[in-house]
Amino acid sequence: MPVKALRVEGVAIRNLRNIERADLASLPRFTVLSGDNGQGKTTVLEAIYLVCTSRSFRTAKLAETVTHGAPSASVRAAFVEGEETREQVVGLEGSRRRVTLDGKRPPTLAGYAVQSPVVVFHPGELMLSAGSASKRRTLLDRIALFIDPTSTDHQQRYTAASRSRQRLLEMGGSSAAGLEAFEKLMIEHGRGLGRGRAEAVRRLSVPLVDFFERITKDARPLEADYDPGGPEDEAVLAGILARDRERDRRRGSAGVGPHRDDLVLSLGGHDVRAYASQGEHRAVTMALKLAELASIAAARGIQPILLLDDVSSELDVARTARLFDCLREDPGQILLTTTRPELIDTPYLSRAERRDYRLERGVVSDVTA
Repeated sequence: MPVKALRVEGVAIRNLRNIERADLASLPRFTVLSGDNGQGKTTVLEAIYLVCTSRSFRTAKLAETVTHGAPSASVRAAFVEGEETREQVVGLEGSRRRVTLDGKRPPTLAGYAVQSPVVVFHPGELMLSAGSASKRRTLLDRIALFIDPTSTDHQQRYTAASRSRQRLLEMGGSSAAGLEAFEKLMIEHGRGLGRGRAEAVRRLSVPLVDFFERITKDARPLEADYDPGGPEDEAVLAGILARDRERDRRRGSAGVGPHRDDLVLSLGGHDVRAYASQGEHRAVTMALKLAELASIAAARGIQPILLLDDVSSELDVARTARLFDCLREDPGQILLTTTRPELIDTPYLSRAERRDYRLERGVVSDVTA
C-alpha cells in the first residue's frame, strides 16, 4: 500500500494551559519550537496531539489543560492528506469534550482518532522500557487501533464486563447469579483484544530491530514478544475465572486476562527491564517510537506526524545524531521542542522546509532566519 503524506498546515490554540492564543500557519515539513522550560513549548505539541486524537499525552483529565480561569479551551487544525484537506476541532469545557471533523461530529472517538495519525515522544515515554506493563499495553493498543478499529470496542467491552464481575463479586460473593455471563464476555472480548495486541507486536518487531541498530550501532538484536496475561484456551480460562472468584474478590481484580498482558523486550537475549543501562533504555524507547511510526504508516497508509518533546536531552550526542539520520529519511512532518535550537542541525533541509518558533510566557513568535 502506498503511503500518503500527512501535514498539519495550521493550528489555532485558545486557552490551553499557559497559551491564551496562538496561531501557527503554513507549517512546513520540520518545525522547531524553542524556549526556556515552562514557556509553552510542550503545550503546542499537546494541542496538536489533542486535535489529532481527542486526548492529551500529559494527563487523562482534560479539564486540567484549560487555562486557569478560562471557561473553555479549543484547538482547531487544518490537515492536508495527499490532495485532500480537512478541518478537525476539539473543544473543552470543564470535563466535557466535543470533537468535529469538517464541522460534523464523528460517529465514534476511535474513528476520529485514526483520521490524522500522530506519534509523540516525550520524557515520560522512557517508562516504556523500564516501567510497568501498562505503558507497553497502551503502545500496543495505539498500533492495534490502526490495524483493526474494533480493538477499541473489545477493550471497552472487556473493561466493562470485568468491572461488572468485580462489583457482583463484592456484592454477592463468589456464587452470585450472573457471574458466568460476565466471565463469558470477558473471555470473548479479551480474546479479541489479545488478537489485536499480538498482531501489533508482530508488525512492530521488524522495524524495531532496524531502528535500534541504526540509533545505537549495537549488533545485539532488540526483540519484542507478546506475553498474554492468561491462557488462550477458552475452557481453561473459564475454569480459572470460576475457580478464582473468591481470590479475585479479595484482591480487587481478575488474576488472568488482557489487563495483565505485556510486551516483553530483550536485548541480546537479556530482559531489557532488568539488564539495560540508562542510555540503552533511552535508545530502546526511541526505537519503539520510530517502530510505532512505521507500523501505523503501514497499517493506515498515511505517514503519521511525529512530535518530539525535548528529545535531545534524553539521548547522548552520538545517538541524537543517528536519530536525526533516521528522521532524514522520514517523509513525514516533524515538530520538536528544545531549549537549545542551535543543536538542531538540519543541513539536508531547504529553508522552505524548516520553520523556527520561540515561546516566551505562552506567546509564540516566528524567529525563522
